Amino acid sequence: MNRIAIQGGLGAFHEIAAQNYFPDGGLEIVPSLTFSDLVNKASDPNLAEGGIMAIENSIAGSLLDNYRLLNTSSLNICGEVYLRIRHNLMALPGTDLSEINEVHSHPVALAQCLDFFENHPRVILVESIDTALSAKNIKENNLNGIAAIASSAAANLYDLEILSSGIEDNKQNFTRFLILNRNKNKDTRSNKASVSFCLPHSPGSLAKILTQLAQSGANLTKIQSVPLVGKEWQYIFFIDFIQEPAQLMNSLKQLEEITIDLNILGTYQSGNYYES
Repeated sequence: MNRIAIQGGLGAFHEIAAQNYFPDGGLEIVPSLTFSDLVNKASDPNLAEGGIMAIENSIAGSLLDNYRLLNTSSLNICGEVYLRIRHNLMALPGTDLSEINEVHSHPVALAQCLDFFENHPRVILVESIDTALSAKNIKENNLNGIAAIASSAAANLYDLEILSSGIEDNKQNFTRFLILNRNKNKDTRSNKASVSFCLPHSPGSLAKILTQLAQSGANLTKIQSVPLVGKEWQYIFFIDFIQEPAQLMNSLKQLEEITIDLNILGTYQSGNYYES
């Protein structure tokens, strides 16, 4: 894949994750303002070959709307990457931290840096649609007294000065990104699967599925329930599990027999961890 749709602008953590997953370079990043826009672009062969989408964070938890988007799209998961999120405070060159009146960034980034701003109570935190686009806005509009929280890549790209680095409250701050394309992955080395399904209304139905996976030697790494829109108190379940490649497809066939509306979102190799 060469053209990759991301959420956010150039210099966003999505781009850093993409560059780590595709280290050979030659990528054309296709920015998107929203995750819905990302999915639309990744689904259109005229716009992109695929996409990369955040699905969960080790602090903020799961992005439930992204699960819904993925489940109703025609895209397939073909890989994943874990990125250590390092938040940096940046402003126009020559700016002193004492001169900052406002800090702009994505609401999740702001929420992950609250301890830092307890020591700067006069600073107003302003939510925006993206970390990198906040940095870009400061550069393009020459905004004095305003800082952004974004990646070091964004600081370099938009020629901003980092006033304080690593201001996130929790240093074990990782985001998991999914690599998406329009074709099913046929890599025989795949050792991880992501699926969604509904359950029959019978006692112990979820326990039966978990027991089946455990008995087959699968390692359940994620389970997430999302309300089924239009059907009160009914849910779609999303699970990820790791298993030896030779057993993976057999487990998927067994799941199909004991679930309702099984959707195989993708099979792929479990991902690596990188620093931002």
